Amino acid sequence: MTVREAAVAGHFYEGEKEALKRQVQSLIPEGLPKKKAWAVVSPHAGYPYSGLIAGETLARIEMPHTFVLLGPNHRGKGESTAVMASGSWRMPNGLVEVNSSLAQVIMAGSRLLQEDERAHLQEHSLEVQLPFIQQLAQEFQIVPITFKSLDLKACQEIGIAIVRAIHWASPLSITLLASTDLTHYQPQKIAEKQDKLAINRILALDPEGLYQTVLDHRISMCGVVPTVTALYACQRLDARQADLIKYMTSGDTSGDYRQVVGYAGIIVS
Repeated sequence: MTVREAAVAGHFYEGEKEALKRQVQSLIPEGLPKKKAWAVVSPHAGYPYSGLIAGETLARIEMPHTFVLLGPNHRGKGESTAVMASGSWRMPNGLVEVNSSLAQVIMAGSRLLQEDERAHLQEHSLEVQLPFIQQLAQEFQIVPITFKSLDLKACQEIGIAIVRAIHWASPLSITLLASTDLTHYQPQKIAEKQDKLAINRILALDPEGLYQTVLDHRISMCGVVPTVTALYACQRLDARQADLIKYMTSGDTSGDYRQVVGYAGIIVS
């Protein structure tokens, strides 16, 4: 059985078990009300920059049996849409198992989805979500999927395949997690303006609008395809509401507002 080793432990987050536990605890507020979520949008930068957003967002949802993790393929390796369909991920806080049966059902729903662990080996966008979930959940499994560029039709097809698999897995609880950062390396005011355009389309549960807004305004949102795919799935799941939990930029941590990266946490319920 394949074991994927943590690729960015000690870089994006603390690499030693107890230090990571303390770090994550410091980023998760206590006593927050929780709701069932069809999907979460969560950032994937180093924890000093986006950890407060990821921590608070995930702390506000009921932990499901399985997370379907949707993230961008930053390194360009492997298949265009790559599913790690078996094995586990070794994190500093322990192993996380892949839900292989659910992964197989998702892949059966679209020929666009290919089993490929290579795309995941060095990719950080999904890995950085796991320490938060490990802190909040007793037990959980994952189906990790990474995306290169896709058109709207492909995003919709994959979203429908995921929904069919969710119905197949009922009554097990499943939540989608779309991993994305927003505007990259723009002045604060420009980043805030661009990010508001994208966030508003997510809050409107509008996948086509998000895709077109990112294109029209040249917003450097690295996880637009995973987020659009998740929104298509949420439409089929009759999602009714999306809430912005927190928005920040890297400038709020560094104090340098000349070239920032934007981060948002959103819950779809």
